[in-house]
Amino acid sequence: MTINNDMAALVGFACEAFFYGFYTILFIVSIYLMNFNRSQGRSSPNRIIFIASILLFMCCSTHFGLEFGHFYTALSTRGVGGYADETRVLMGADMLIAVTDFTGELILIYRCWLLWSKNYWIIILPCLTSLGGLASVSGVIRLLQEIDPTSPQAPKSLVPLGLAGFTLPLCTNVFVTSLIAGRIWYISPRKAHDMPGVNFPIGRGRAAIDIVVESGALYLAVQLILVILFAIQHPAQGIACVIAVQIYGIAPSLIVIRVALGLSSSPSS
Repeated sequence: MTINNDMAALVGFACEAFFYGFYTILFIVSIYLMNFNRSQGRSSPNRIIFIASILLFMCCSTHFGLEFGHFYTALSTRGVGGYADETRVLMGADMLIAVTDFTGELILIYRCWLLWSKNYWIIILPCLTSLGGLASVSGVIRLLQEIDPTSPQAPKSLVPLGLAGFTLPLCTNVFVTSLIAGRIWYISPRKAHDMPGVNFPIGRGRAAIDIVVESGALYLAVQLILVILFAIQHPAQGIACVIAVQIYGIAPSLIVIRVALGLSSSPSS
């Protein structure tokens, strides 16, 4: 069964609605747990991660809001035909995909920076690749406005730049996740006494690595599928794109929840 761009966009909207609902529940639970632990005197949530988590949820919510507005407007005016055609609203939603991904990466990079004893040299490369991805997607959207502002997919001439926009964040995630997992292993309890300020209860190092790797694998799977579909210009990229937006928020929220529940330990929540 073949799927065209319009059908893919409609299926993508339905899938995003489901994942957004799931993410909303996770977000509420994560905020509650962070504040509950604080009220119980167990631990205080990291302020930067707390604010970044709220910003990430706002980005995901805004994206879903734009998609819902397009869904309502398009179906009430012209129906399914041309539903996937690009509009200014959808361009804004596309830009939010990159911004949301970038925000999620910053949270991951910040955690990495904390674990590596606030070593700025460690995060220079991830920051550059993350910025490169954001700039590439911005460039694609800008050039698309000039080449074919209603095209539901990027023209072939823009595919290499678009691939860079999705591949660089993928590389950033793999690199930073590896740095975090490696650092957690290195500062295992037998070495924690040599690192003031890092609290690692006995037996929690492996659990912390599992959480980081599992969340990274979730992101990796979705982003890799998106990269492949975009590279071959398959209409299903319209489904993967909008699902990925919510996964960018779900993955960090899962880490926060599991840390808050005491399933792992980390210098920050």
